Order: sequence, then C-alpha cells, then structure tokens
Amino acid sequence: MMLDLYTWSTPNGQKASIMLEESGLPYRVTAVDISKGEQHDPEYRRISPNGKIPALVDHDAEGAAGQPRRIFESGNILIYLAEKTGQLLPQAGEARTEVLGWLFFQQAHLGPMVGQWHWFKNAAPVESDIGIKRYREESLRLLEVMNGRLGEASYLGGSDYSIADVASYAWTKTAIDELAREDAEAVAGLRPLLDWLKRVGERPAVEQGMAIPNDEQKQDTADRAPFKGPAGGGSVLP
Repeated sequence: MMLDLYTWSTPNGQKASIMLEESGLPYRVTAVDISKGEQHDPEYRRISPNGKIPALVDHDAEGAAGQPRRIFESGNILIYLAEKTGQLLPQAGEARTEVLGWLFFQQAHLGPMVGQWHWFKNAAPVESDIGIKRYREESLRLLEVMNGRLGEASYLGGSDYSIADVASYAWTKTAIDELAREDAEAVAGLRPLLDWLKRVGERPAVEQGMAIPNDEQKQDTADRAPFKGPAGGGSVLP
C-alpha cells in the first residue's frame, strides 16, 4: 500500500504531511513548487482540479475509470485519512460534530483570513492599508475565538487531539509569528492558545510533518521550467 502526496511548504500542505505522519501510513512526496506555477501543470490538474496543493493519490483504493483514487482539498484529505485509519476523528455523536465544526472553522475562516492578511502585507503588488487592516483584525479575532475555546478544553475538538488541531496548527503558528513581529502584547494575551501551540508543536509527527517537503524533495523541482498557468494568462483547464 502506498500513498502519493503532492505538496509544498505552506500551512495547507503541512496539514496533509502532519496527518500522514500521525497515521503512520507509508507515503511518497512529490514537491509541487507553487512559486513556479507547477500547480497549473495539466497532469497535476487531473489530480487537483482547482490547481491547489496538497493532493493525495491512494493506490490502494479505486477511483474513476479504475485508476487509483485521487483526494484533493486539504480538509477532505484529513477526513479521508482519519476514516481510513480510524484515527483522530470520533466515529459518531457530539464529539465528531465538535471536531468537524472546528475543522470547518479553519477551512472557512482561519486559513482564508490569515492567507489574505499575509498576501496584502507581504505579496500584494500595490500596498493597501485597508486590506492589511481588515484581514489583520479578522485574523486576530479568529485567534481570540480559538483562545476562548482552548481556555475551556485541551484541544479544539475537546479533550482529545484530533484533525481539528492538525488543520489549525500551521495556520495558527503562521498568524502568531506574524502578529508577534507587530504586537507582542496582543500575542501574550492569548495564553491558552500559546500553550496549545506548544503542546501540539512538540508532537513528533507534527515536527516531522512541518518539514515536508524537505530540501532533498524540493531539489527535484529545481531544474523544472516555470509553468504558465491561469494566473499568468493561460487558459483554465478542466
């Protein structure tokens, strides 16, 4: 049995590699250099239709036309691996509902808002004070929501570590690191959240997953030419 993970060094990519490390399943890594547009390669788009990382191929499960099964979108990957292994996702009841609620909180709110804050602050071609302010404030509000939850429970889903924590760890770390450079006082006030970050970050699987793809895996992309995709004027592929 083997899984192929297509990923890059981003919080979304790190969700999948952390979960694979937690699961103990064997997997191979293909680095997809999003800075070079490799996510727009038609071959990759057959695995991930929206041209995003991460994506997973399970050679032990049948997909369309008898091909190995593709699993795209990071939240979908977490649920798939949790159900495949019986790990980090309660099977039923309120515990499952709570874990999935916090998973979708990350998918719908934390990730998009922190991502927009980072882009407006560090990557936008034109500086936008209103964009930076809008997404910074919303990112901080979401961190405060998490802080409140973690003041009453050890983990986002409750008493046990789950895919909700896997999903949120790298995005939270990114936001806290960004915020700490601007406002150490605001960060210091998020004590339950900081304690959770430390507790989760010390898990061996998290440490290993955060380092994927490693330098050797990234080296495989070094000689590939940049790929011109939709953002560069290419056509949108099916």
